[in-house]
Amino acid sequence: MTGSTHPSRRRAYLLLFVGTVGYGCFLFVWFSIAAFLTPITNQLGLSNTAAGFLNGAVPLTYVPFALLSGLVIDRVGASRAIGVGLLVVGIAHIGRGLATSFPTMLALTVLLGLGGTGLTFGLPKLVSELFPPEQSGAMSSAYLVGLYAGTAAAFSLNRAFLGPALGGWRPLFVASGLVTAAVALVWLAMTYGWRHVAGTNAAEPSADGGSFSLESLLADARRVGTHRDLQLLVVVGVMYLFATHGLQGWLTVILERRGLATTTAATATSGLIVAQLVGTVVLPPVSDYLARRRAVIAACGVMIAGGTASVLLLGQLTLGTIVVTLGSVGVGIGGLATLVRSVPLNIDGIESRHAGTAVGLVFMFGEIGGFTGPFVIGTLEDLTGSFDPGLVLVSTAGLVVVLATIPMRSVQ
Repeated sequence: MTGSTHPSRRRAYLLLFVGTVGYGCFLFVWFSIAAFLTPITNQLGLSNTAAGFLNGAVPLTYVPFALLSGLVIDRVGASRAIGVGLLVVGIAHIGRGLATSFPTMLALTVLLGLGGTGLTFGLPKLVSELFPPEQSGAMSSAYLVGLYAGTAAAFSLNRAFLGPALGGWRPLFVASGLVTAAVALVWLAMTYGWRHVAGTNAAEPSADGGSFSLESLLADARRVGTHRDLQLLVVVGVMYLFATHGLQGWLTVILERRGLATTTAATATSGLIVAQLVGTVVLPPVSDYLARRRAVIAACGVMIAGGTASVLLLGQLTLGTIVVTLGSVGVGIGGLATLVRSVPLNIDGIESRHAGTAVGLVFMFGEIGGFTGPFVIGTLEDLTGSFDPGLVLVSTAGLVVVLATIPMRSVQ
């Protein structure tokens, strides 16, 4: 964006805004399955195992396809990847509203996840192409607001308001899929017009080039995958998603075991998500301002480790201790949510050209942590009768984040 005109800056911010809306749509339709899991299970005649697999199908899609998606995005450009990806998400969700069997619903959910990779990895690349590196944290925080807004809306509005108003989950899925597809078409029309009418413009990102040959794809994968600091960031990503999904999946039950009423425990879990939003909005801009991204990543790890250890060690949990401990954990998780996406844009040898591949690599391994977090915590409870071992692992994950920052050399 250096040296760009005011119209170019306005276009950049408009692209970021529409991309944020699109990201919110993706998260809304993604978690609509979770919000309506009981009626979907009943209508489709699913077992609990099938329902659980369906609920976790999107993050599992990222494990085999994240890196390949990043490589493709680096070649076709962020704007095309975001538009086409969001369109696929909308069409797949419309299909889910019409599905009558588990195989069909599962296939469409996997397709939705594939489309979602266009946004998950396209948006960091968009930021890298529209804004200078010193603004990457703040601008990445902006589109992640869509993540939290879409997730919150899926759980707070679907079952209580939108589902009853539209006549159930099927018409709601079709309607929200149509809205998502409409946002995708607006994006594609907007970026196409700027690309082919206004000509080349700094505020309309394009492909970085690069061949789709196997040799070229492998060369980029090796270049990114063998970068020491990115490997360390992958470790941070695994620990971040392990802690995020592990705590969010079990926190209400853990707090109930500690003597809290069900409503209080559920409210505390919602408070954890609010704290994540605070960390997402506050910490990355601070890291930009101070130019100390490595130190802020380490601070996030300390907050996760310390807050979780406090929940483990404290006897009676009060409102004050819950606010402080879970608030600390949430802020740390929220900060990492942005930093694992924005820091690759500031690593020497990665930057904008390989942004999609780099973030794809982080999430390819990171989602393994996201899947194993709830699974390991639940398994340890089955084996020991206590959630304490799982909390120890979450606290340890925070310490691993801190340790991973120590050898980083090209991250400020």
